[in-house]
Amino acid sequence: MALSQENAPIYEALVEFGKKRVVPFDVPGHKRGRGNPELSQFLGEKCVGIDVNSMKPLDYLCHPVSVIRDAEVLAAEAFGAAHAFLMVGGTTSAVQAMVLSSVKRGEKIILPRNVHKSVMGAMVLCGAVPVYVDPLCDERLGIPLGMRVSDVERVMRENPDAKAIIVNNPTYYGICSDLKAIVELAHKHNMLCLVDEAHGTHFYFGDDMPISAMAAGADMAAASMHKSGGSLTQSSFLLIGPKMSEGHVRQIINLTQTTSGSYLLLSSLDISRRNLALRGKEIYGRVAGMAQYARDEINTIGGYYAFSKELINGESVFDFDVTKLSVNTLDIGLAGIEVYSLLRDEYDIQIEFGDLGNFLAYISVGDRPREIERLVSALSEIRRRYGKSGGGMMHQEYIEPKVEATPQEAFYARKASLPIGETKGKVCSEFVMCYPPGIPILAPGELITSEILDYIKYAKEKGCSLTGPEDPEVERLNVLV
Repeated sequence: MALSQENAPIYEALVEFGKKRVVPFDVPGHKRGRGNPELSQFLGEKCVGIDVNSMKPLDYLCHPVSVIRDAEVLAAEAFGAAHAFLMVGGTTSAVQAMVLSSVKRGEKIILPRNVHKSVMGAMVLCGAVPVYVDPLCDERLGIPLGMRVSDVERVMRENPDAKAIIVNNPTYYGICSDLKAIVELAHKHNMLCLVDEAHGTHFYFGDDMPISAMAAGADMAAASMHKSGGSLTQSSFLLIGPKMSEGHVRQIINLTQTTSGSYLLLSSLDISRRNLALRGKEIYGRVAGMAQYARDEINTIGGYYAFSKELINGESVFDFDVTKLSVNTLDIGLAGIEVYSLLRDEYDIQIEFGDLGNFLAYISVGDRPREIERLVSALSEIRRRYGKSGGGMMHQEYIEPKVEATPQEAFYARKASLPIGETKGKVCSEFVMCYPPGIPILAPGELITSEILDYIKYAKEKGCSLTGPEDPEVERLNVLV
């Protein structure tokens, strides 16, 4: 039978499997929920009933030959890729597979410093050497922007032996670099172009969106389907272009991805791909409209700045993702993380994250206008009840790193734990980041400076969730000895 985007092969196979009275003498041990009635009651019998093991009728994630393979083919067609892999370890696993497929120990990879921690983690695993393109910073917003093509070209000329470059498309805040030009530069210099599209799945399906990685000719892209695409948390796609070896990439994926792929996650990818392929333009037209309405309303409150395409300058901001509701809060005298906390604690509104100067409210396939109205109303009240002078607020978000060792060398080197106040001038051997968004303030191998220590102290005072170090209170840091 010929496949079309109206098919969802994994879902269809699970439906057929559910009609049979198969006696399970395999894992999982809850045996369709019978062995764990509390879990079955909580999740529902239908949910636990399809939490099944790999078997011939349902295919095998590590080596798909039937329904999972069909789902991969349909996903590749929908995304315009040469091949697509279903990922059940989150986009972290997709990003790490991109890096591990492209560079080995001692080989250089070019990247912006404001990458997700998954990129740094991959370099710890494989021993690649990072070469940073420092993004410009918007002084008013205090956020790192995209990579300028001129800066990328300079770094490529200075590092002709680099094997690949990574591009965020978009950043957490919605900022896009000139991806097509960067892809062309990479290929001109015999480098692969890898794209972190954790927040750009909708670029493939919506109208008037920034260019997607596959449309730009990139070699690999990690598309976080569970963020803006509607699938279950932890499900993602890894997309590859025609230059990449499907077999080699699958080998890399199988080094770290589970052999027990969850059919809840796999079927959610399958169903969500079908939904976007058939209705994506309509869905993301509605999402963009809601985001624009929210921006207009928030900007009339006063003090807040919900930014959008007016930031575009053709260089460090080549394009902007209009579905992102990114809002600067400094003019009302509150850090983004403070507004984040007030929304959660006082108004029962959970937004994506807040940093020192901004917050992000994620608007996607499941939102409705009534929730937008509630958010706008709460922000107006927060300004009235808690707003104050913006004096004394920290503006700068991006701190240029001083790299003294590769992430792998530093992570596995001899180290000592010191009180954080005594670490100035030392080389860090672990990660420090606010999560979300998960962009490291410090990565293994970077010099600890007074500016970084001031930033960490300020972030803690404002209530940011700092993660990464062995010490969960971030009172001590591991440094090289």
